[in-house]
Amino acid sequence: MTVEMTLDAHPRSETGRGAMRRLRRARRVPGIVYGAGKEPQPVAIDNDQLYRLLEEESFFSSILELKIGSEKTQAIVKDMQRHPYKPLVQHIDLQRVQSDRKIFVQVPLHIHGEEVSPGVKKGGVLHHDMLDIEVVCYPQDLPTHIDVDVSKLDVGKAVHISELHLPSGVESAALQHGVGHDAPVVSVQATRKTRGGDSGGEESAESE
Repeated sequence: MTVEMTLDAHPRSETGRGAMRRLRRARRVPGIVYGAGKEPQPVAIDNDQLYRLLEEESFFSSILELKIGSEKTQAIVKDMQRHPYKPLVQHIDLQRVQSDRKIFVQVPLHIHGEEVSPGVKKGGVLHHDMLDIEVVCYPQDLPTHIDVDVSKLDVGKAVHISELHLPSGVESAALQHGVGHDAPVVSVQATRKTRGGDSGGEESAESE
């Protein structure tokens, strides 16, 4: 089921620690909306509505419909501060987006094919070198996730950023800085089980 990514934001004028505490007691999260050539707008967002959307993985990689009073705008989550030990959001930063301006967004990676990976079948361990990657694209091209196929990955091998099949209009932010930034996304690492034959041979040779 598709979840409607909508947030109701209320303009706020009060700032400072006291005002923030009063907002949180009223079950609202303080935030700021900025970008698109407009002045930053301090806002307050309903706790329950925000926490429902936080249960969706795609919340951080989706274009949000943001309602500020009678105004509607599109935005993405750029930062969120959480309480150090309580399950509470302390503050949220939202950036307005424009259809003709590219955005930089962290998008989650979805791994497929682990159960048939040759390396995993041999006893190797699939290591998630990255959980998400930063992409550059226009708002209308933003994917909610990137698929990573590891069905042919053997022990000691990796899938790098350059090997990902990105949707049309989507680029890797890292690769814009050159091939030296082509980091591994997921790899199959050897274990004692996969190295067993070699190590056993060395031990027997030494004993002779």
